[in-house]
Amino acid sequence: MKKPEQSASAGGFRKPELLAPAGDFEKLKTALYFGADAVYLGGKQFSLRSFAGNFTAEEMKEAVSYAHARGKKVYVAANIFARNADFPALADAFAYLQKIGADAALVSDPGAFALARRVAPRLPLHISTQANTTNRYAAAFWREQGAERVVLARELSLAEIAEIHAAEPTLELEAFVHGAMCISYSGRCLLSNYLAGRDSNRGACIQACRWKFTVRAREGGGECPVEEDARGSYIFNSKDLYMLPHLSALAEAGVCSFKIEGRMKSRYYLATVVNAYRRVMDGAMTVEEGQAELRKAAHRDFTAAYAFGGNDETVSYADSQRQGTHEYVADVLEDGLVQMRNRFRVGDELEVLSPSRACNKRFVVREMEDEAGAPVEDAKLVMQKLRLACPFPLAAGDILRRRS
Repeated sequence: MKKPEQSASAGGFRKPELLAPAGDFEKLKTALYFGADAVYLGGKQFSLRSFAGNFTAEEMKEAVSYAHARGKKVYVAANIFARNADFPALADAFAYLQKIGADAALVSDPGAFALARRVAPRLPLHISTQANTTNRYAAAFWREQGAERVVLARELSLAEIAEIHAAEPTLELEAFVHGAMCISYSGRCLLSNYLAGRDSNRGACIQACRWKFTVRAREGGGECPVEEDARGSYIFNSKDLYMLPHLSALAEAGVCSFKIEGRMKSRYYLATVVNAYRRVMDGAMTVEEGQAELRKAAHRDFTAAYAFGGNDETVSYADSQRQGTHEYVADVLEDGLVQMRNRFRVGDELEVLSPSRACNKRFVVREMEDEAGAPVEDAKLVMQKLRLACPFPLAAGDILRRRS
């Protein structure tokens, strides 16, 4: 598999990979259309997002072919904490990934790693962030076992990443740059299991940490509410990771793959985030412009987490998340033909989300008609296909949005 292109500067990577989540096939297409170099996805078993759409075996084969035809890569998560009973099916899964040409499997369990090496020796292996790789000695261990890449724990600083890269310059390092963070250490959490009987370490997390909590202490036989503010307590709710201003520093530290979190997020969120990071990475947008883009989709408050050392400001005391400044209203099927996703009307000003030069251009909807040619004033029928005029070209895959 082709390695990222090395720069002439000490140990950095000149062109890091932009890696995006693909919760289902449509999201895979969206991620690649908006500029991701690679996607990570899960099958119907063995990944830590059981409630994403995920991929059947046949869909996974098609996804690999689709990505490879466009010069892109597919990494498949098999990063649950496996039990004895999982291993027969895991063996079949690894052998299948090798057969269809997946670019890597993500694993966290040493037993699963050893199994993959045995049944699929040509399948590249990436060590999941669930393995909690926080030091150069663990990185060296995985490299000696045959791992090609380690997805670093989110708890690391830039200085610590640079130390790992200096000690292990041939080991690829991947780091999360954007999205939700777990309140527990690199995702090892029992809260979902305790409250709902659904094991987050086997893909069934209900994200209970995002719930509103009221903490009560017993005093003199009664109960006394302990609240951070009038809305309640969100002491488990983390801010969203946001490393857009620090991508160069990450690359200089040795990170070769910038990873966006979000296999459970919407297609609109995915398009917005991938587009912003792609444009900033390519110099087509400033960091300030990129940040404004990111605020157009739903998000929590942003944080650089532990990139610069200890940080006591990672908890989000707001409600679960903020609405974006813009609303997703339609998918472009072809120039002049769209499919309604949220209600809009004649007279509304719409904005284009696109990897093309049409991005952020605005136009007013002057008239619409349905597929039969009947005029439509109010697009209120869910998934209705509509023809409308736009003063500049649109392409299949573009998205129309409106200021909220």
